[in-house]
Amino acid sequence: MFEIQPMNAETFRQQTRRSTVIIALIFLTLAMVLSTTAVAVFGEPGGDNLRFNVGGVFVAVLLMVALMRGKFWTQEWMAPAVYGWRLKRSLMSVTNVMHQVTAAVEAGDPTALKLLRFYHLGLSQMHELDGNSSDHGQLTREMDLHKARMDALGIETEQTQLNPAWLEAVKQTPR
Repeated sequence: MFEIQPMNAETFRQQTRRSTVIIALIFLTLAMVLSTTAVAVFGEPGGDNLRFNVGGVFVAVLLMVALMRGKFWTQEWMAPAVYGWRLKRSLMSVTNVMHQVTAAVEAGDPTALKLLRFYHLGLSQMHELDGNSSDHGQLTREMDLHKARMDALGIETEQTQLNPAWLEAVKQTPR
């Protein structure tokens, strides 16, 4: 279950830039070392060693995937980037069923209303964290209308958690 956490946008961007630079530097170092080693061990002086260079880069990609999944993902310096990734994945899971969500919201389904509120709150935070204010005006109007509808129905509007059961319930609604 994903939960929206309060976060300072400027700090978030600073920390994600830092983690991106760290990952890029590690990858570049691995790629250079592995390509150089492959050419030194298997290559021919003055020959075409492109395949060994490409092989070194490919192995570096595989190592980076393993490092990301096994080591870096749980590191404190990666936490903001991981949070951003999880936020976007959660929003995408709602986007994938949005036509069903909107139909269920129109029908007054409380689960769909909560799901759409989570989506609005998450999308608003994502825009804020990414520094994307271009669509924020339209989103704010939609959020306010939806919040007012939930208030009128007596449904809690602080939907900061994505409950996977909501997605399943909306998927089961007839189209």
